[in-house]
Amino acid sequence: MPQLPDDLDAVAVRTWCSLALEALGRERAEIDAINVYPIADGDTGTNLYLTLESAAAAVEAVFAAHETGTTTPATADAVRAMAHGALIGARGNSGTILAQLLRGMAGVLADGGDAAHLRLALSRAASAARQAVAHPVEGTVLTVATAAAEAAEGEERELRAVVSAAYEGARAALARTPEQLAVLGRAGVVDAGGRGLVAVLGALVEAVTGQAPVRGPRAGSGSGSGKAAPVDGGSVVGLPVGGVPVPLGGGSAEGPLDCPEDAGGGGPAFEVIYLLEARDEQVDRLRTRLDALGDSLVVVGGDGLWHVHVHVDDAGAAVEAGVEAGRPYRIRITHFATESGHDVRVQAEPAQRAVVVVVPGDGLAGLCTEAGATTVIARPGEPPASGELVDAIRRAHAREVVLLPNDAALRHTAAAAAEQARTEGVRVALVPTRAAVQGIAALAVHEPDRGFDEDVVAMTAAAGATRYAELAVAEHQSWTMAGICQAGDILGLIDGDVAVIGADVQGTARTVLDRMLAAGGELVTLVLGEDVPDALADALEEHVREGHLAVDTVVYRGGHQRAPLLIGVE
Repeated sequence: MPQLPDDLDAVAVRTWCSLALEALGRERAEIDAINVYPIADGDTGTNLYLTLESAAAAVEAVFAAHETGTTTPATADAVRAMAHGALIGARGNSGTILAQLLRGMAGVLADGGDAAHLRLALSRAASAARQAVAHPVEGTVLTVATAAAEAAEGEERELRAVVSAAYEGARAALARTPEQLAVLGRAGVVDAGGRGLVAVLGALVEAVTGQAPVRGPRAGSGSGSGKAAPVDGGSVVGLPVGGVPVPLGGGSAEGPLDCPEDAGGGGPAFEVIYLLEARDEQVDRLRTRLDALGDSLVVVGGDGLWHVHVHVDDAGAAVEAGVEAGRPYRIRITHFATESGHDVRVQAEPAQRAVVVVVPGDGLAGLCTEAGATTVIARPGEPPASGELVDAIRRAHAREVVLLPNDAALRHTAAAAAEQARTEGVRVALVPTRAAVQGIAALAVHEPDRGFDEDVVAMTAAAGATRYAELAVAEHQSWTMAGICQAGDILGLIDGDVAVIGADVQGTARTVLDRMLAAGGELVTLVLGEDVPDALADALEEHVREGHLAVDTVVYRGGHQRAPLLIGVE
């Protein structure tokens, strides 16, 4: 039996993330089903799951970096990774608030994980989440978070007592949400975001005590009401939860402060989400501007990186506001349409086939989008989680999908995403592309009108026939397959291994091209980084033309990518 932690150390944080992800995975569909506020679009459970998945992946990356050592990561590293992962992977209104809750906790737990620090962490988390929401509403996840913090404040004993008190306080508050928020009372459900938070806190109880918290009867086992909706993974609406009965129907529910009468019905047409690199003073002005444009505004983050969520009618204006504040990226815009008084996502008939491709920069994203693919941008140091790939497969909205990860390190992530999509009825083929130039080659031969298997074979063959290389700048002295490099040297990596060490980009690129073309080739693909001048491409084209007859060269702008130059030879 594993030893139970006396404080919340890195291992306990890792266990918490894993158990929370499992809990949200089990309850995702049920949480989606009771999602009526602020938009009845049935995705709160999914958004919370994807947010937590990103957090868990970041924690796993910290542990992976320590695999060759004898020590485990520091608690501060684990909790900060958890918060950062949630921030960059946050989805929807609920996921954005969860990210801020985790960030608020991490700021305290980085200094210690005992009972006193956890009590303070829960309090800071609840306060930070309220400050991030432009117009806080009672009867939501904010209320549940506050109740958890207040319940924990009354516990002066060990860590296990604190987490259990927080969980029970959250459950009791969740049961009262239909009395506080009229739209929940009318629907006969508890708040979906609050229920997700209860699941996360339940996982914390299990991580600390070693026992899953006791839950009520499963949905459908009690009242028999057709309106029954599950609460905190076990109880149902109409049955006691945490000792407090949950009303069915409108009952005596009253509208809360700042809650519009038509909440959950009509509203802005678009949901706009993006990550933003900006200074604090710029974000203050951004909040004011976005608040005037729409509602459901949540801005979370800090230290130069922010996650912005807002519902607006003018999506362009919301993005433009982000551009004026700093550098927005990972921009996601979802269109809502009003149907029978409820907001639902617009869904057309699924296409027969689509391609989902991971790309390292904005430039290639535009190129692949023009070719008809759905793209996922992998920015430097921010590889996409499997949930992000699943989300892209859903956005592609097709019966058949070809997935191009374009990175050997994403093999397992892409496989997990493909498996998840298959459980949702999508036929997915994973072509194991290891570089963006292989993905470009595969996409070039894609023909949606031919048979699926035939198309996948052709794309796989095109990718496999493409050798790939990239240039990188050595950060420090080290030993490589090509010898010892010094900090600042230009490295030429061919098929993932260092093959050339040079003093400048152009000379190194020429040597790499000559080595790759020595075995033959018909087409050279050059993908230039954001700061690489066009003159480099001109010089390399001329070099290929003069030294390798009958070899064509194509050049693309990759935008903000990790490597200054990507090279492909078919």
